[in-house]
Amino acid sequence: MPHRISAGALVVHRDRVLLLRHLKPGLYDFWAPPGGGVAGAETLEHTAERETLEETGLRIEAQQMAYIDELIDASGRMAKFWFVARLVSGVLDPAANPDPQERIVDARWATQNALPDGHVFPAVLRDRFWRDQASGFAAPVRLPLMNSVF
Repeated sequence: MPHRISAGALVVHRDRVLLLRHLKPGLYDFWAPPGGGVAGAETLEHTAERETLEETGLRIEAQQMAYIDELIDASGRMAKFWFVARLVSGVLDPAANPDPQERIVDARWATQNALPDGHVFPAVLRDRFWRDQASGFAAPVRLPLMNSVF
């Protein structure tokens, strides 16, 4: 079974988290923070920063690791490391993504009470994330192994 290492950024700005809508009709439709696979020998933090810039046009600083997420589907298993991050600069532009394989069709900043309808990944964004943020993320939390949405 193939394995993939990935990192993502939980970018919080003005009490809102950055989310991107990934849509491929008939295959998937979900919202998630920016992130993606580690390239070569880059650090997990750099991966989260690079992926955010590529997918959104925003420069961020990855700070502390918040969650370790494990996903499995027909293509293999992925370990995703989520970092709390702060916005440094840039203008949000989901069309900035150079990867033609990705289907990012929208982006938004969302509060806990105004998360998009439908699937939001990781699921902790619906509740636990906001409590953990308020308490300062004392240590990374390992989330339960889940099946991928696609």
